[in-house]
Formats: sequence, C-alpha cells, structure tokens
Amino acid sequence: MKLEALYDAVIVKPIESEESTYGNIIVPDLGNEKNEIGEVIAIGPGKPTITGEFINTILKVGDKVILPTMGFTKLPFNGEEYYVGPENQVLGRIKED
Repeated sequence: MKLEALYDAVIVKPIESEESTYGNIIVPDLGNEKNEIGEVIAIGPGKPTITGEFINTILKVGDKVILPTMGFTKLPFNGEEYYVGPENQVLGRIKED
C-alpha cells in the first residue's frame, strides 16, 4: 500500500530532529513547541476555484518544508508517522544551495 494525496493535499514525512547533548547527557526539547520540518512524499495535483479555473500545486515530491505547529493532521501509516494538510498551510520550503 502507498499514500496518494488528492486535490491540494500534501503528505509530509517528518525529519527527525537531533537532541542536544551536554557531555554524555541527552537534553530533550521538552515543552518547546517547534515547527515540524519534513520531506514531501506525495502532493495532489491541485484544485479548482469557484469559477472553475484549476490551480496547480507548487510543491514537488522530495521538497523539504516547514509545517505549522498546529493545523496538519498526524497520520500513522505502516508503522511510520506522517502529516497531512493543505498545501496553502505549509509555511515554507527549504532550498539547499
């Protein structure tokens, strides 16, 4: 089975953030709400407007994106965790030079 995005939905697999260390002690980021960074694994084709014009999605599979702290739905699938939400709620794309 594989996930497929519809309309302007985007499916993102979170990228594991590194925990801070102090010597041999791991210092977790507890209580700090952070935006999630992930990689787009599926993107829908777009959606029609009220007037019938079709708006294509901008993101591509493989893009690294920044998600808001709230608004995307967590989706457990095949033992992995993903986030699903509309493309227009993605905060930004990370471009590597």
